[in-house]
Amino acid sequence: MQTSIDAKPAVLIVDDAPDNIALISSLLKETYRVKAATSGELALSLVEGSSPPDLVLLDIVMPGMDGYEVCRRMKANPASADIPVIFLTARSEAPDEEKGLGLGAIDYITKPISPPIMLARIRTHLRLKSVSDFLKDKNAYLESEVARRTEEIGMVQDATMIALGSLAETRDNETGNHIRRTQCYIRALAEKLADHPRFRKQLNAENIQLLYKSAPLHDIGKVGIPDTILRKAGKLDEKEFEIMKRHTVLGRDAILAAEDRLDSPNTFLAMARELAWSHHERWDGKGYPRGLAGDDIPLPGRLMAIPDVYDALISKRVYKKAYTHEEAVDFIKAGDGKQFDPDILEAFLEISDTFRDIASGLEDREEAETPVRRPE
Repeated sequence: MQTSIDAKPAVLIVDDAPDNIALISSLLKETYRVKAATSGELALSLVEGSSPPDLVLLDIVMPGMDGYEVCRRMKANPASADIPVIFLTARSEAPDEEKGLGLGAIDYITKPISPPIMLARIRTHLRLKSVSDFLKDKNAYLESEVARRTEEIGMVQDATMIALGSLAETRDNETGNHIRRTQCYIRALAEKLADHPRFRKQLNAENIQLLYKSAPLHDIGKVGIPDTILRKAGKLDEKEFEIMKRHTVLGRDAILAAEDRLDSPNTFLAMARELAWSHHERWDGKGYPRGLAGDDIPLPGRLMAIPDVYDALISKRVYKKAYTHEEAVDFIKAGDGKQFDPDILEAFLEISDTFRDIASGLEDREEAETPVRRPE
């Protein structure tokens, strides 16, 4: 590689005959920085060193390691694979040339050499390498820039989801930590189930990340529920509860409206829509809004059901004290075969200590007024 913009390109001459090196060097020294090696082993040490050449002129017939083997090893090594190799040899048979080009050489010049032809070909291949290096550097820059912007977009997306979710929870007097806890709960549960025969196709790493990112939107529909219902300290009557149940449909509709503005399907929004719409469905079909049962309930909803209930139970409310972790686990365990998917419930019971640790690490601060969110 060239050390600066003004530095001459470096050409390595590999030949076991000192006279040949002297002749070729005399032709190149005015235009290029010339390096020389009288063996294949020395040539490899130079191309793999800290200051590799920009091009190699390589003889074939040498004692020990021949030129073919030098070329093969150069092309097999990522550090030297892009250095152009021109065979400069007395072998003039077509099979010899074919073999050399097949090993990755870019050109094949037979001896006795024609100085003008050799110089022209060196110039051409160095120019091509310069263009190739420029494009490679440009592509590397563009790739890093795309990665940086993609990361920025992801961070903005995450922040937006948290903000939107917090908007809904704030109207319900919830705290932002509820959102963070449910995100962590559902990810832990999904990771536990990733190898389960029923779920492994859906719970790949990408979908688990989508679940985590979209979890803040599971209650976004609460922005459409009146404050008199959301903030009621006592038990909701039947009419109020019917209105409260609408938050699942309102959330679905809001996310669906966002999806409709896109030209192509968006898996992130689709996941959020399923979470919002189905996290209050029950395994026995007695949930809402559609009364789905069993595997008809979308998996995101079945996964969110337990984290949502668990967090509501362990949180202090105006109408109830906070359950202990053990009390919450017992309450959820009582829903076996009724409220929750049995396999998901079993996974929760196996990692319930993880839920407790998440809740402890993201515990709510004491507030003057205690939130009133219900696990309906």
